[in-house]
This record gives sequence, structure tokens and C-alpha cells, in this order.
Amino acid sequence: MKLKKNFISICLTISIFFLQNVYAQKDLSLWSNFDFFVGEWEGYETGKAGIGKGERTIEFIMQGKYLHWKNKSTFEPQEKNPKGEIHEDWAFISYDKFRKKFVMRQFHVEGFVNQYILDSLSSDKKKLIFFSEAIENVPSGFIAKLTYEIINENEFKEYFELSPPGKELMLYSENHWKRK
Repeated sequence: MKLKKNFISICLTISIFFLQNVYAQKDLSLWSNFDFFVGEWEGYETGKAGIGKGERTIEFIMQGKYLHWKNKSTFEPQEKNPKGEIHEDWAFISYDKFRKKFVMRQFHVEGFVNQYILDSLSSDKKKLIFFSEAIENVPSGFIAKLTYEIINENEFKEYFELSPPGKELMLYSENHWKRK
């Protein structure tokens, strides 16, 4: 009887270990579309804030469950932006298993929090489009769109579009990032 219990216990342990590895591998394949972005980046930025330079670090954190983006952009004083500006934002991408969707939460130094859903991925996997599903600290009805377009193994472009309630999306900024 004791031998039978030990055998069952060993079988359950092996099964649980096997299932954990299968699910971990499954999670890794889910994230493969984001592997390109991991690393250190420097960028050239244009848009409503003027012309600026950016630095970005992107890494998987918490045992690969989240992708963390840390961004700092500097806009020197210029005609479009006489005082200049330092903009910082952090983003976290997670996978919502129930909705089967990637969710990006972006926290801005100005107090805005944007929550996006990965809406589409091109067939060649070089273009990712996120649409906002919630934006904190702006009037209700604003919509934001983020597009990431991979140029080559060391470059990508980023487009941020914004629309006030009832208006069309307008390009707010366009950034060109190169791997350091």
C-alpha cells in the first residue's frame, strides 16, 4: 500500500513538472514576436514636442512574464517647444490568458496612463499595432494608437497617434530607433 502511494506521488510530481515545462515553453513561443525589441536603443524623435533624442531599454522581467520598456526623451528648447522638455515613460507588456491578448500599460511622467491591446501583427511579423482601450487623466473618449515597424535587425520606427473625442487620429510623434 505504501509503495502504491509513493508510486502515485512520484507520477503526480513528474506530471506536474512536465506540464509546467510545457506551459513555460508555450509562454516563450507567445513572446517570440517581442524578442527583437529586447536591448538598448537610441532614437531620433519628431512630433508635437519638437525634435528630440531618446534612450530606451527593453527587457523581460519577472521570469519572462512581462516585457518592460524604460524610455527617456530629451527635447532641447526650440521654436515648437521654447522651454524644452524631458519626457519619461515606462511600459509593461503582459499576456492576458483569458482574452488571449497582449496588453501594454504605459506610465508617463505627466501622469497619463495608457492601456493598449495588441490589435494586429503583420504576416511578416514586422509591424505591430496597439490600440488604446483606456487612458487615465485625459477627458473620456480619447483614443491612442501605437505602431511599431521593424526596418531591419537593428532599427525600428514608432508612430504615436492620438485623437480627441469624435476626431480622426492624428500623428503626434514619429521616432526612429537604432540598437546601441
